[in-house]
Amino acid sequence: SGQKVCYGDFKRSCYKLAYFQDLSRRVGFEEARQACEMDGGALLSLESKAEQQLIENMLQNLTKSGSGISDGDFWIGLWRSGNELATSSPCPNLYKWADGNISPFRNWYTDEPSCGSEACVVMYHQPTANPGLGGPYLYQWNDDRCNMKH
Repeated sequence: SGQKVCYGDFKRSCYKLAYFQDLSRRVGFEEARQACEMDGGALLSLESKAEQQLIENMLQNLTKSGSGISDGDFWIGLWRSGNELATSSPCPNLYKWADGNISPFRNWYTDEPSCGSEACVVMYHQPTANPGLGGPYLYQWNDDRCNMKH
């Protein structure tokens, strides 16, 4: 389930946000990726600041609508596979879009990605959390363990 919103002016004309208040319905990265593909889409690749802003606006509208949306990060389609750790590239350069998109756009939170065992990426959505060094935990990206439920 989720809310599908379509636009005529972006390369990907439709976006679907899936937010589950019920923690038991949240899923890991791979489950989220498969759910998107079964729905004919893909986990979100963000190509520009304008597209990032569009998604932020969609999330703000959902929050304002009184739909019950609260704290809960969203998977996006950025990840790194563990077998790339042996390369000499700096860790942040190892993250790739799951759908093959080559966009270099990134919106990491301060001090992210932390790498290590965290290889899949979420867009922060924690409006009730106290701000950290990088400000509120809203809309910036963070690498997380792929089996976490979002």
